[in-house]
Amino acid sequence: MGIGTSNFVIRWINFLTMLLAIAVVIFGVWMSTHHDGCRKSLTLPVLGLGAFIFVISIIGFLGALKKNSILLWIYLILLCIILVAILVFTVLAFIITNNGSGHNVSGLRYKEYQLKDYSSWFLKQLNNTDNWKQLRSCLVKSEDCNNLAKQYRTLKQYKMAKLTPIEAGCCRPPSDCGYPVVNASYYDLSFHPISSNKDCKLYKNTRAVKCYNCESCKAGVAQYMKTEWRVVAIFNLALFVVLSIIYFVGCCARRNAGRTRESKV
Repeated sequence: MGIGTSNFVIRWINFLTMLLAIAVVIFGVWMSTHHDGCRKSLTLPVLGLGAFIFVISIIGFLGALKKNSILLWIYLILLCIILVAILVFTVLAFIITNNGSGHNVSGLRYKEYQLKDYSSWFLKQLNNTDNWKQLRSCLVKSEDCNNLAKQYRTLKQYKMAKLTPIEAGCCRPPSDCGYPVVNASYYDLSFHPISSNKDCKLYKNTRAVKCYNCESCKAGVAQYMKTEWRVVAIFNLALFVVLSIIYFVGCCARRNAGRTRESKV
């Protein structure tokens, strides 16, 4: 790759990533203005990611603009660290999300989930009291369970619904409890449960309780997290390929900058 071409590509790529970094930082600031603890918990990682991308982009842009081999070396080292981190995270994500799947239940169009089916990492995170307290608070504030009655106004609609893993695990008692369904947000708890499942006694029709303390709810969250992690892992694979190409172009720009410096000497 020619001297002019590699430097031109590096400059424009890093200019665009600088704009992206600014957008990420703005998004992080917007998140910090919300009182929702779920959003606030992600504020620092988002701001940190935006700042890190911005710094790397500045270094790469100035290195290519000034044809400075030292700046380009720093840029390539930082980019290499990111590539290794992405690769490690992606491999771990696929390993962690390898276990766990739903169980079909007769008469239902959605699956039910059991926490024991998931990886030990998910079990450790979800069984941690502090972690679950925060997650539970987020689930209650999301109003997902309370909105089911608005979505499915008749009992027939509710029974034919395809609930999400969180809705299936947190908004209703496990089907093996045998509680008669009154509507999408209310079950007849006067019926004696036919199962020894401890979640049957934990479920309440109260809006702030539901089945948020149930193992089935944690399993639903685990399935949701598994799906999200898989999406992130696939995205990271694509990002790894793109950054590898940028790294290759950066190597060309650094080598060309070195040659330019030698020719001046």
